[in-house]
Amino acid sequence: MKHHPAPSDTTSASQSVIELTDIHKSYGELEVLKGISLKANRGDVTALIGSSGSGKSTLLRCANLLEIPVSGDIDFIGERVKWKNSLKGRVPADQNQVRRMRTNLSMVFQQFNLWAHMSVLQNVTEAPINVLGKNRIDAEKHALALLDKVGIADKARQYPSQLSGGQQQRAAIARALAMEPAALLFDEPTSALDPELEAEVVQVIKQLAQEGSTMIIVTHDMKLAYEVSNHVIFLHDGNIVEQGSPDEVLVNTQSDRLKSFLRSTGSFGG
Repeated sequence: MKHHPAPSDTTSASQSVIELTDIHKSYGELEVLKGISLKANRGDVTALIGSSGSGKSTLLRCANLLEIPVSGDIDFIGERVKWKNSLKGRVPADQNQVRRMRTNLSMVFQQFNLWAHMSVLQNVTEAPINVLGKNRIDAEKHALALLDKVGIADKARQYPSQLSGGQQQRAAIARALAMEPAALLFDEPTSALDPELEAEVVQVIKQLAQEGSTMIIVTHDMKLAYEVSNHVIFLHDGNIVEQGSPDEVLVNTQSDRLKSFLRSTGSFGG
């Protein structure tokens, strides 16, 4: 399968959904991100690749303010995050702005993070009812449609413990979609799964890409990065070493560092 093309509609493609500018993040003396900039327009699928500890997940968590960068700017659909100084350092100045942004940015985690005491249907309807204020009947109707979309409508009344890992991750994707977000953030969505279950989740992500969803995906799966993204960013030691189209980055690789990384993953021959 050919990788996801860049959006052809110039009007929609020119609208930035997430823009990170010169993001720095440190934990004590350890500088994890050293001035990273990233822009995802509507319909873009951006893959973040790199070895463990390169800063990929930290960058993703900065995008929806789960982590607070030491410096740099974050813009979401043209709105810039406001900051203030506190005893803990820089923090967002407007919690209403943070809530509004997080409501529009759905994150899918490596370990699913489903609520064990709720059925799959309840997991998917909880936030639309309590955060978006949807009535239960409409929320359940939408949730069942999303569970059907990800191929687990028959599991709606079951609990997470009754599902395979792949089914749990698909439920987590349905839960993320239920918020009707402007963008989806995936943090290693397949790395906790064995290959057979991984394929189920990859198929769902491919479908979302084909439908024009805006996504940023941290992944160890180079095949997934190649097939679904229209922009690949290779991070190493908190810096962007190489970025471009999947063909530019993964096939016509320029840097020795990325060639070495691809060899280590057994992908694209390095």
